[in-house]
This record gives sequence, structure tokens and C-alpha cells, in this order.
Amino acid sequence: MREIAAAAVTEAVSALCIQANLYLNGDIRQAFEAGLAAEENAMAREVLAKLLQNADIAAEKRLPICQDTGMAVVFIELGQDVHINGDLEAAIHEGVRRGYETGYLRKSVVRDPVNRVNTRDNTPAVIHYKIVAGEGLKIIVAPKGFGSENMSVLRMLKPSDGIEGVKCAVVDAVKAAGANPCPPIVVGVGVGGTMEKAALMAKEGLLRPVSAHHADPFWAAVERELLTEINALGIGPAGFGGRTTALAVHIHTYPTHIAGLPVAVNIGCHVTRHAEMEV
Repeated sequence: MREIAAAAVTEAVSALCIQANLYLNGDIRQAFEAGLAAEENAMAREVLAKLLQNADIAAEKRLPICQDTGMAVVFIELGQDVHINGDLEAAIHEGVRRGYETGYLRKSVVRDPVNRVNTRDNTPAVIHYKIVAGEGLKIIVAPKGFGSENMSVLRMLKPSDGIEGVKCAVVDAVKAAGANPCPPIVVGVGVGGTMEKAALMAKEGLLRPVSAHHADPFWAAVERELLTEINALGIGPAGFGGRTTALAVHIHTYPTHIAGLPVAVNIGCHVTRHAEMEV
């Protein structure tokens, strides 16, 4: 049995909150550069160049890539042979509080969805736990801005809607989103399970490197087809037109009930922030 101090979790979460908000991930940068090379639309090229410049300035001056530093979504993969010495959930929230304070990140969380009083430290986080084999502890912090989060869609399709229904649900979601999620976007899609499982899979789709495809060749082909169709919409970077509306479409799937076909879409903005660490 491996012992991990709750204080180590707090330290890791704090560092990850800052890292995710200040530094553009390498896979996103490469996708920007590829889009810049392929774009024919002058305005789209200018926007992509500005996004790269913005990321460089953020890293150099240790400033947030975006003013909306998001609500902290934390994914925990906890080995079943690990014992956390202390309160794990409290340690995660404390890590978010410290990270947003010491990193001078915007505090955007309100305590009640209707009364709208700011918690003043960006807590609580949204936490997802997964128990896995072994003695590892993996933490992923994915700050989620709400320009993109507000464009989420959940559709409970009929089984007879089939794959065409799934594809229409995804494309329609991106069309309806337009420029609101700050494209170029990453499109996370969850297909199957139940309502909440589909939504969680769509969120998890935003954590996958943009160059990686679904392991099943059928779904990998659907990802490529959807990316082509979405980029043909002409929304483009920042909504000014062009062929780079999306950088990737990531589909996650799960078995479902004979009577259902849940489909969830969660869109990541142009930075689709996340950082991870093994503790």
C-alpha cells in the first residue's frame, strides 16, 4: 500500500491550475501551425498568427492565455493500492484555491447558480474520480471557460437515428455555436452509456491529443469525416471565415441500452486547456 500525503495533492493541483492557464499545449500549437500553413483566407491566417503570438506572450510574461481562466475541472485516476493520508477532496479544492490565488487567475465561480455570489477563490472544483489498478495517482486539471461550455449539447436520440443522427447532432451543435466558443475548437463527443455518461465522455474527449484518433477504425473514420464537414462550414478562426473551424473531433463511446442512443457534445475553445501530473 502506497501512502500519499494530501498536502502533495494540493501542491500538484495548485501547480497544474497555473500551468494549464499560462502555457499552450504542444499539440494545440502544432495544430495552429498546420492550420496557418493550409489557410487561404487572409483573415483566418491573421487570427491564427495572433493566437500563436498571444500564447508566446502569455508564456514569456507568465500571464493567462485567456482572461476567462475557467472553472477548474479535475480528473483523478487513483490506484486502488494507494492510501491518501488526509482528505482528498478537501486537498483538491485547496489546490485550486491556492493556484488561482498565487497565479493571479480570474475567480469566476459563484456559490449558488441563481443567487450568483462569487466564492472569491474559484472553488469548488468539479471533480471526477476513477479507481484504477496499482499504486499510481494521476491528476488532470482542465480549466473550462464558459464561452465554450455554454455551447454544450445533449441529445437523447432514438436507436433508429443511427450514425447519421449522431453526425447531424454534432454538426448542428457546432453550427449553433458559431463564433461563441472562440474557434478554432476541439469537439468532444460522447456516444452511448446514459445521459451523464455521454456528457462525461464528451468532456474527456477534450483531454485527448489532437493528433490521436479513436482506437476503433469505424469511429476514427467518423471523426475524420466530421472534422472535414465542420471545417467546410466556413466559421473559421474567431468566426471570421476560413477552413480552420475545428482542430479535431474526439469521439468516446460506451455500451448503451437497447432503447437509447445518447449523444453529448462538449466544445473546447481554441486553447482547450489541460495539464496533468503523476504524484
